[in-house]
Amino acid sequence: MVEYRLGVQLHGHADDVRGICVCGDTGIATSSRDGTVKFWTRNPEKESEYVLSKTLAGHSSFVGPLAWIPPSDRFSEGGIVSGGMDTFVFLWDLHKGEVVERMKGHDSQVTGLAVDTNGDIISSSMDCTVRRWRNGNAVEVWEAHKVAVQTVLKLPTGELFTGSSDSTIKLWKGRTCIQTFSGHADTVRCLAAMPGLGILSASHDSTIKLWVLTGQPLLEMIGHSSLVYSVDAHSSGLIASGSEDRSLKIWKDGVCVQSIEHPGCIWDAKFLENGDIVTACSDGTARIWTTDTNRFCSDEELAAYTDLISQYMLSRKTVGGLKLTDLPGVEALQVPGNSNGQTLIVREGDNGVAYSWNSAEFKWDKIGEVVDGPGDAAQGQVYDGVQYDFVFNVDIGDGEPIRKLPYNRSDDPYAVADKWLLKENLPLTYRQQVVEFILQNSGQNNFVPDPSFRDPYTGGNAYVPGGQPSSSNGNAPKQIFKHIPKSGMLSFETAQFDGILKKVTEFNTALSSDSEQKQLSLSETEMSRLPAIVKVLKETSFYHTSKLADVDMALLVKILSWPAKMMFPVIDFLRMFVLHPDGAALLLKTIETGNDVLMETFRKAVAPPVQPANLLTILKAVTNLFYSSCLHQWLRIHCAEIIDSLTNCKSSFSKNAHLAYATLLLNYSVLSIEAKDEQSQTQILSAALEIAEDDAQDFDSKYRALVAIGSLVSFFNILLLHRFMLCDLIP
Repeated sequence: MVEYRLGVQLHGHADDVRGICVCGDTGIATSSRDGTVKFWTRNPEKESEYVLSKTLAGHSSFVGPLAWIPPSDRFSEGGIVSGGMDTFVFLWDLHKGEVVERMKGHDSQVTGLAVDTNGDIISSSMDCTVRRWRNGNAVEVWEAHKVAVQTVLKLPTGELFTGSSDSTIKLWKGRTCIQTFSGHADTVRCLAAMPGLGILSASHDSTIKLWVLTGQPLLEMIGHSSLVYSVDAHSSGLIASGSEDRSLKIWKDGVCVQSIEHPGCIWDAKFLENGDIVTACSDGTARIWTTDTNRFCSDEELAAYTDLISQYMLSRKTVGGLKLTDLPGVEALQVPGNSNGQTLIVREGDNGVAYSWNSAEFKWDKIGEVVDGPGDAAQGQVYDGVQYDFVFNVDIGDGEPIRKLPYNRSDDPYAVADKWLLKENLPLTYRQQVVEFILQNSGQNNFVPDPSFRDPYTGGNAYVPGGQPSSSNGNAPKQIFKHIPKSGMLSFETAQFDGILKKVTEFNTALSSDSEQKQLSLSETEMSRLPAIVKVLKETSFYHTSKLADVDMALLVKILSWPAKMMFPVIDFLRMFVLHPDGAALLLKTIETGNDVLMETFRKAVAPPVQPANLLTILKAVTNLFYSSCLHQWLRIHCAEIIDSLTNCKSSFSKNAHLAYATLLLNYSVLSIEAKDEQSQTQILSAALEIAEDDAQDFDSKYRALVAIGSLVSFFNILLLHRFMLCDLIP
């Protein structure tokens, strides 16, 4: 596809450009936070340029949505409808440049406008209502949502839609809601028609969705990193979206084919009939982007815009908590320091560099580049819906994805390290490294451990950086075994979704080109659904509100039927699918209908000849089943077969597979204790003892096996004690 490039910049507004209205072939209207509406027409001397034709001033606050009324007997040059923060809806006669109707009735900001085929004006508002205006008077008013209505859309075919902060879209017939579209995880900010297919929605959940008019989502477009404020479609099939992330994105068939950076957030984006795109930016400028080389701006203007973007990025960059633009340039190094060791940070290009004054040699010695520390860049972050003082990015290497480590200054770093290593299924030998990393990056180098803390492995006091662990003494509190008996389940929650999707796509292409297996392949529509499911699975913080549907389960069942050599990315997908509450419930529902796809998948994965990739992914997937209590009964029923089958495959285990197997046994020990299932405990204990007695096993696998053994033995002791007590009571 030919890329869009800057064509025209419309300078004139004194503040954010908030809205765009394409006025047929007549021109373009823009609204702004400066309280005005401006009308732009083509320059008669140069058709590729636009000039300011009229400024419409009348609102007492910023103006948002706009709508166009084509020329008629009443409006020789057409009319413009505007809605403002001042709660008014104005109808302007473009020829006169005057307001001819002032519509007052909303109690809060007007958020959306539409013009019906009969000339009625329809408006939505933060006051939760939709109003229909005729000749300046409200002829219909109704509460469309329980919270703010953010947008309204009227299709030429008659359908009326509203989008709301309640994350839903509603389809109306008169004042009656006949359909509610649910699927977004946050505010629905904008609606637009997608010719021949349905409607588009832009949401604060950073996605764009395409819906058929009956309410089913056809496609989800994922790519923005922040709130999406606007979306529009062109007859060519292209889609444009604008976002808080400062990018205009152009989409084709659900794929982002171009992203154009702006020097501020994009409040609105609209297609012109010729395919050009107009954007409204918070820097006070509207811009037109085109693929027609005849309408490209000059190289000088393009270079100036590129420099503007660079300067904007520079102005937002910080080093060591200081804005880069506030730092002195390298010329500051020409001035001698005042004392030996004095430090000075200067701006060198896009970086901040620290120097130290060397009074003996009378020069500045370079120390190195300065970067934001965790106290500057990561403080006060939210992770999984919880606010933390720090959320560190931890790169463990070996091609593994970046891990998130949340931490509060009030936390015990040793307890945090233990919990995090177990959660991430990382070696516990990393413990001291993690603790030192936390202390160093949180600025707690003088940290003094809680004296009551006891190392769960040695029983001694916590290790003090730079010193030696002190042993317990006679006055120490009673030793507490933190990990025995084990409570709660471990899971494998980190996934490389991009790799999974890439491999599934690769295998699907291979199947579709194989005449004998083509029926197993996914259609284009089914493939487009996978990224949407991944988006849900990635956002663990929204698991309490996000949904997975029956069609998603049906899609998973279909790909689980793929040949064994293609199973490992599908099983990996299943591993993450079951961590979502809906995913586990849908899987159980499928099993209860008589289609135990889970057991079929397990048997296929462990059947000879065993493939290591299948073995590792099925071990992790079965381990993750313990995360959902609704699947515990299934796990108990199949316990014997699962452990027997995996025991027979141990010769094919990799190091990671051994760890996953030990984790599975640990979870089984917890489940059997909770269920008081003595029958399975013997088999679990026997399997765990084999790991503990194997000198070739690594530390972490042995540790988890020992925790399983300790938990089971602890339970047996309690059970035996209970039985002895009963015997004593029997005469």
